[in-house]
Amino acid sequence: MTDSASHRISRLLGEWGKGDDAALEQLMPLVYDELRRIAKGYLRRQPAGHTLQTTELIHETYLKLAGQDERGFKNRAHFFGVAAKAMRHILVDHARAKHAAKRGGWQEKVVLSGDIADTIVQSGQVLALDDALRSLAKLDRRKSEIVELKYFGGLTNNETAEVLSVSVETVKRDWRFARSWLLREIEERPTA
Repeated sequence: MTDSASHRISRLLGEWGKGDDAALEQLMPLVYDELRRIAKGYLRRQPAGHTLQTTELIHETYLKLAGQDERGFKNRAHFFGVAAKAMRHILVDHARAKHAAKRGGWQEKVVLSGDIADTIVQSGQVLALDDALRSLAKLDRRKSEIVELKYFGGLTNNETAEVLSVSVETVKRDWRFARSWLLREIEERPTA
């Protein structure tokens, strides 16, 4: 993305944050491709036959973002981080609804390789990962946010550092810790 496009996105985010709903209409075509990339990344981790499609996920995210009261995005990286978090919540809600009738059938042992980023998360595992992330957030909110921004949002270390107002080294250190903690937490969860 060019600096001028990034600047335009930041400007439109600022205008939208001040209540200009027309700015959101101008913003969406500029960010659509990046939202599509993030959505495809999420959906690649879903099991075959997952019923939510990329376009639906983007549209649900749009509705969620447009309907929220808090619009104070710092910059484009912050916006994409919030969008990624919204997508994760939509997919978790979708998985919960799908598995509600099974009364705990989703609680399966989750086997992760040494690196979360290389893991294909099945629908039941989305819920296990979400539970583990919630537990991590209770212990250390920033580490949980780093996972959301990097793993789910696809942000780089630099972008993540910018969104959280920390150093790149802090992001790297927290990312290493969070990966290890999540792997241990998920592997220790009981099977159904």
